[in-house]
Amino acid sequence: MADKGGRSKESKRLSRSVYEPELFRLQAELGVMQEWARAEGARVVVLFEGRDAAGKGSTIKRVTEYLNPRVVRIAALPIPTERQRTQWYFQRYIEHLPAAGEIVLFDRSWYNRAGIERVMGFCTPEEYQRFLSQCPIFERLLIEDGILLRKYWFSVSDVEQERRFRARLDDPMRRWKLSPMDLQSITRWEEYSQAKDEMLAYTDTTASPWHVVESEDKRRSRINMIAHLLSTIPYTEVQRETLHFPPRRPTTGYARQSRDLQTYVPDHAASLE
Repeated sequence: MADKGGRSKESKRLSRSVYEPELFRLQAELGVMQEWARAEGARVVVLFEGRDAAGKGSTIKRVTEYLNPRVVRIAALPIPTERQRTQWYFQRYIEHLPAAGEIVLFDRSWYNRAGIERVMGFCTPEEYQRFLSQCPIFERLLIEDGILLRKYWFSVSDVEQERRFRARLDDPMRRWKLSPMDLQSITRWEEYSQAKDEMLAYTDTTASPWHVVESEDKRRSRINMIAHLLSTIPYTEVQRETLHFPPRRPTTGYARQSRDLQTYVPDHAASLE
């Protein structure tokens, strides 16, 4: 596992000529799965967890790129409010669970308590132990109620994580993805490793197993994660209704208003020519 011993096994980066066609094929299959979920009223929950800069966000982007946002939602919760801090820990996540025909992708989830909250001291030891005890029960209840729950841990080495952090620091388009809290991942590498090991020991169950995604090469990790997800969902192709374009009706004499009566966006593109 890449983040357990500090370095991952070497793997040649997947070439773009192989990656892009396969990604597009898998994205098309995700579209088929989406239509199945909507037609069958399935409820799917996918958790994306792992170290900072492990590739969770970029994988979620590829999963949702061609999907219907009314069917497939991303849940990326901010820090809890003062009121939420007084609630049962799982309560604020429950309201984001899917209804029939929906798929929810959690960009980090209730496992925050087993990771950052434990390492950074944002929860008490008692709250942490209560989470480890309740989490398998909570997930079993979701599964017994018919939710298809999938959990992915994106694994990356310390060397590759630091390289990605430095790339973000030098890239103004991605600088927002790097925070002082993220940099704690470097100084607290072993603490996060120990927290992850303990989390897996308690929550990697037969009913709700963890699936580790080797993420040293982002192209490989995206392909591998999506392919695995598709292989675990019992979807089938749904026959879609045949659509026919209707003929336009004859004009009734409508005349468009003068352009002078409307405010148009300036033609910035013309200044580039």
